[in-house]
Formats: sequence, structure tokens, C-alpha cells
Amino acid sequence: MCGIVGYIGNREAFPVLINGLKKLEYRGYDSAGVALLNGSLEVFKQKGKVADLESFAAAKNPAGSIGIGHTRWATHGIPSDENSHPHQSMNGYFTVVHNGIVENYAQLKSDLTAHGYRFVSETDTEVLACLFEFFYTQNSGNSAEAAVQLALSKVVGAYGIAVLCSSEKDKIIAARKGSPLVIGLGTGEYFVASDASPIAEFTSHVVYLNDYDLVVLQRSNFTLKNIENNPVSLTVSSLEDRIGETEKGDFDHFMLKEIFEQPQTIEETFKGRLNPGYSEIVLGGLQNVFPRIVDARRIIIIGCGTSWHAALIAEYLLEEYARIPVEVEYASEFRYRKPVIYKDDVVILISQSGETADTLAALRLAKNEGALVLGICNVVGSSLARETEAGVYTHAGVEIGVASTKAFTAQMTVLTLFALKLAKEKSTISAKEFDVLVKELAEIPEKGRVILQQNHRIQEIAAKYKDAVNALYLGRGCLFPVALEGALKLKEISYIHAEGYAAGEMKHGPIALVDDNLPVVVVAPQDAFYEKIVSNIQEIKARKGNVIAIISEGDSGLGELADDLIEIPGSQPALAPLLAVLPLQLLAYHIAVLRGCNVDQPRNLAKSVTVE
Repeated sequence: MCGIVGYIGNREAFPVLINGLKKLEYRGYDSAGVALLNGSLEVFKQKGKVADLESFAAAKNPAGSIGIGHTRWATHGIPSDENSHPHQSMNGYFTVVHNGIVENYAQLKSDLTAHGYRFVSETDTEVLACLFEFFYTQNSGNSAEAAVQLALSKVVGAYGIAVLCSSEKDKIIAARKGSPLVIGLGTGEYFVASDASPIAEFTSHVVYLNDYDLVVLQRSNFTLKNIENNPVSLTVSSLEDRIGETEKGDFDHFMLKEIFEQPQTIEETFKGRLNPGYSEIVLGGLQNVFPRIVDARRIIIIGCGTSWHAALIAEYLLEEYARIPVEVEYASEFRYRKPVIYKDDVVILISQSGETADTLAALRLAKNEGALVLGICNVVGSSLARETEAGVYTHAGVEIGVASTKAFTAQMTVLTLFALKLAKEKSTISAKEFDVLVKELAEIPEKGRVILQQNHRIQEIAAKYKDAVNALYLGRGCLFPVALEGALKLKEISYIHAEGYAAGEMKHGPIALVDDNLPVVVVAPQDAFYEKIVSNIQEIKARKGNVIAIISEGDSGLGELADDLIEIPGSQPALAPLLAVLPLQLLAYHIAVLRGCNVDQPRNLAKSVTVE
């Protein structure tokens, strides 16, 4: 959940590290630090922002062409200078930055304490540094590399690490298990990072480390093996040039920029997958396994947070059109149950980053049971992409805002394409209905642009409700998950408590919350549930609730009932989630901005949840 960047070469390392850490800020963090080797080792670290670290360190003239840096999201110990990374071993031999969690750190710490080690932080990472030092000093013949290998064989948990040794000054050692690391290849220089964003401006050639891989980086070469000292195969991948996507442009925040990018990213996601005549859907990543999908007993879709909401929408579409039973699971629950998985099941894992720890654990569980395991993710070369048997990439581009927006609609687009293609292959949808749906799907980007033109109007509505303490979101059918997503966005970035509910369940509890202080957001386009949801709105108004209604364009029926109306263009009900979510994202955004919240980096949240 934190960020790592490292450099070895002929440049000054400090600017590379600082710029890299700034590129990693989107992942969420509470402190930052760097370590530089320049004859001696210097460590600069602070609670707070990378900009604070930059000012603090720059005043001390940092120098050196080897270094490692880190942004921390607290797991062990409160945010503080002492708990910030990098961490050093007691005698200063090893300096470490670490993503992940060492589950047996308490036992390791106790063992090291018995050998005279003392600790200055509350972190599991300092334990790692001291464990490396222990094995290094126990045997004078050990290299730093061997010490790291020995130590990691004792570690239970997840790690992505970059390590400096003060006695072996011309190298960085990096290793991963369960927490992503990528190596950037240059001429006379190498980079290491937790994702490609901080190194993309320097290199287009990278190596994605697999679990148990260990790499030793020196100025002129690098060595890749595993922690058992066995060589592993090397695969060099190319990075797409997306540097421009990490700039805000004319927008105040990345989140607003990414909301406005959605018509384009939806278009990019179905480009090449809807043929020009709209008579066929092509999902090349699934071509070889599609016969198994058609013959599947059921589909299980697994995700976390926003990805789970996308999965819920897919459940409605797959069951309605492809007539196949679907189960949607939280990855964090699925992995710790004893789920019944059949060999003729299809298990779909959804993750924006492709590195979500719980989702990857669920993937491995399903794979071990012999099910066909598919991935939907946004990051080429991610663990999810490499470990699934087949899959589909979304084309959302780089998403910097911690609260997902364009990644969500890209996931929905892929899942809609998948549901319609499967329905056609199974002959459970008529040719006419298929034709109508795919043609309307192609029109969604333009309809999305129409919705985004209401940005100023939605900002005015937000001003009315910015001081709310609670909020309720209601929807029916495949718009119920949209209500869940709208509530999640408001919680994530404005810190207002919000609940999403199936509108038909309102009388089974949530109606007790309704009073004249409660804003209720109702997703109410004209569909088969329209009369039902109008009745729900009447029940809210009878109790003096404030209703913000998302309605179909031209619908005059709710004008007198709702307090505020936001129109969306008409569409087929199956495609309405792609439109209805846009005003909910904007509403959450503007409320959060008016409350003075940091919408791009909400408190306590991280972009990619790579630990449990």
C-alpha cells in the first residue's frame, strides 16, 4: 500500500527519488523518506508530505548516485518520524524500505532482542533490517545478498523490499513476495519501484518481479534469482508512454480530471472490441478459453470495494442475458472461507491495479481448485494479469485519484461486453436485442459528455448538502450497486457517513433514519422499477427527507416530489449504470471540495491495497 523507488547509476539519486515519490503519492501515504549512499549513508525521513521531505533534505545538500525512497501508509505504529522508512539495522549495516506486512515480526523481534538487538520504532520493517544484519554478522563469509536470502526464508507474510548495505556500497538488493516490484532497465543505471509510474520517464523496458524473486542491481549489471539462490527466467516488458496522464492539466484535482475522462476511457475500452457493424463483440484475451466459459456451470466474480460493485452489476447482466448463475464475492471473505468451487466454474477476478492482496489470494485458491480463472484489470504486467489463465484489460489509463472513477466505468464496460458476448454465444439473447444493446453501448460516451455538462448544476446541489452528517443512497435492479458506489464515493472523499441500499429494503430499517436533515440520493430513471421507486420517494418525503433524484432526461413526474433533480439521457436499463454513476461521482467530488477535503488523497486510504 506504500510506494518504493530506488536508483543506482551515474545521476544524482536524490532528484530521481523525490520525483519518483511524488509520482507515488496517489497510492496514499502518511510519511516519506530517502536513503543515499555517497561514501557514507545518509537517511532523511519525515512524517507528512513528500514536499516537506524535499525541503528538509534539500537544506542538507543530499548527494549520492545510489539511493532508495519510500512513502509509508501505516500498518505497524502510528505515523511519526521514527516509524517512517527507510529503517536501519541497529549497527547500521542495512537500510531497508518495505511494502507489505511481516506477520511473524513479533516472534522475530523477540528472538533478535534475545541476541541483544534494540529497536527505535514500532514497525515490522525495522525487524527486517535487523534480521538481515543478524545473518550478515553471524557468519563473516556471508554477503549482503546471502544474508537477505537467509532472512527472508524466516519471514511469514508479504514484502516488497529495496535494501542497501553500508559495507557493500555499489548495489541495491530487491525482493518481493505478495507486494509488487518492477525493475527499470537503463544504460549504466537501474531503477526499482513498486509500480512503473515513478520510472516511466527514464526507461521503457522493465522486468516485473514474481513472488520469491530477488534481484541484485549494480551500475553495470543486475542478477535475477530467487531467495533459494536458483536462477529464474527473465522477461523484459515494454512500458506504454503515459507520462502525460500523471498531470492534472486544467483541472483542480486528478479526481475531477478522471471523472471527465470517462467518455474517452469507455470508448477506449470498447474500441476494437465492437466491430464497425456492431454485430460482433471481440474479446481477444478470452478467445482461447471461450468454449470453456460457454460450458461453465456458473460464474463467480470476486473483487474488493469499487471492483465488487462492478461485479454486482455484472451479476444482473449475466443472469438476465446469458442465463447463467452468478455469485459475487468479497475477496477478503472468499479467501478465508472454504468455498465450494467446481472444475467447470469460471472465476473472474477484478482489480484496477492487479495487485490487490486479497484478490490475488482468492485467485490462487480458485486456481488450485481447478476452476478457469480469468482477470479484469487495468495494469499491463500486473500480478493478476500474469497469474490468471486469460483475461481482458480495461483501458482506463493511469488513475491517480485514490477514489476510483474511470477504472470503475471501464470495468463495467468490459463486463457488459463480456455478458453480451456470452449471451450471444449461448443463444440466450435475440439478435434484435443484442443489436439494440451494442449500438446503444457505442453511444454511451456521447451521452456521458452530456451529463458532464451539468457539472456546475451539480456543484450548486452539493453546496446545499455539504454539511450533512449522514446520507442515504437508493437504487433498484442493476442500479442498486450504483447506489452502493455513490455512497462509497461520498464516504471515501468527504468523510460523510453514507449508506447504499436496495430501495425495496428501505422499509426494513433505513427509513428510521429519515428526517429533515437527511439527504437521500435516489437513482430513478424511467425503467421497469420506476413506479416502485416513485413510491419510495413519496415515503421519504412523507417523513421530510431531502431527495436528490437522478432521473431520465425529460421526466417531469418527479418535479414536485424531489428537492433536486439531475437528468441523464435515456438508455437501455442494462446500460444505465454507466450513465447514472457519473453525477454521483461529481456530487461526491463537489461536496468533498466544499468541505475542504483532500479529494485525491483521502485520509487513511491507499490506492492499491497490497496488504491484508
